[in-house]
Amino acid sequence: MEKLISGLAKFQKTDFQKNKALFKELANKQEPETLFITCSDSRIDPNLITQTDPGELFICRNAGNIVPPHSLATGGMTASIEFAVMVLGVRHVVICGHTDCGAMKGAMNPESVASLPHVSNWLSNCSAALEIVKAKNGELSHEHLAEMTQENVLMQIKHLATHPSVASKMASNELDIHGWVYDIPNGEVSCYDPIQQEFISIQKYYDRFYKSK
Repeated sequence: MEKLISGLAKFQKTDFQKNKALFKELANKQEPETLFITCSDSRIDPNLITQTDPGELFICRNAGNIVPPHSLATGGMTASIEFAVMVLGVRHVVICGHTDCGAMKGAMNPESVASLPHVSNWLSNCSAALEIVKAKNGELSHEHLAEMTQENVLMQIKHLATHPSVASKMASNELDIHGWVYDIPNGEVSCYDPIQQEFISIQKYYDRFYKSK
């Protein structure tokens, strides 16, 4: 806690003072362009890796960057997605996985989380992605972790599309969905390309994407 308290004091004396105008503007409204769904992992800092300021990202975090399929049961993710899309009017949703993901390790090795009933139940939202990786590779090992991470991002995108708020905005071309994987040791991000049906460098994908606009 000592580091947190000292950091807060430093923020108030430096960064807050430098950005007083921004925080004054944000005091009574937010207008983020992007809903950023990523893992709770402490090594991921969405604002740092995207170099965004407060107010630019609406961030939802949970173990495994999971989006449960839409249901009548209300949950934090469902409510947050609905609010971001329908009230805040975000134009983009990014689902960002990452390397060395503990949640993906748990999904691949259910015995390791058997004593954690809530974690086990939560990771069942990754089961379809797991079965895809199994079907492609047979016996799974740690070397399939990267593939599992990518398949999980794609599965959560499919889950996201089941949410009525998202489906309606996608149908009217008011919302774009992006699948990313952040490589922790290299600081790089790969993006799913639906044309090539694979993850490619984010620079290569978005250079082509925006040049075609």
